[in-house]
Amino acid sequence: MSGSRAAIRYAKAVLSLATDQKSAEAVNSDMKSITSAIAQSEDLNQMLQSPVVRSSDKKAVLTSVFENANVTTINLIDTLISNKRLVLLNDVAASYTQLYDQMRGTQVATVTTAVPLTADLKTKVLAKVKELTGKEAEVENIIDESILGGFILRVGDIQYNASIANKLDKLKREFTLN
Repeated sequence: MSGSRAAIRYAKAVLSLATDQKSAEAVNSDMKSITSAIAQSEDLNQMLQSPVVRSSDKKAVLTSVFENANVTTINLIDTLISNKRLVLLNDVAASYTQLYDQMRGTQVATVTTAVPLTADLKTKVLAKVKELTGKEAEVENIIDESILGGFILRVGDIQYNASIANKLDKLKREFTLN
């Protein structure tokens, strides 16, 4: 847990610095790119976590992968390397994005569906999230065919499961209990 506390501290410091420099939005874009790249590339993730790979090699890889990154983002990477905390990069990036969304008064609504959301459905989801939380939201659509149909909506700590797989699971449990 101390790793995540440290990640939040780094994220708060970077957000404060980026806000002062009026580059918070650009840094947020970089942070989303970092979390996305680490999630999509197992090799990148393993390289960051590996104690065997030298810091100079890690820095070279990160600067080539994120060559168009904001100066503040590059400075964060340098700071994490010099403090031997580069393993926290993904956590710092995720924390930064959450803190940035809180600062702007927005949130991310994750909608898991069996098929991609249509524009009309996305609009309805945004309206429902605004009604439930009173805040604006961005919709992130995750496709998971195993839910068969319906959707799973997650906003912050709230989760609403209206998937067909969940309903079938409930029916199965009812029949096995009786």
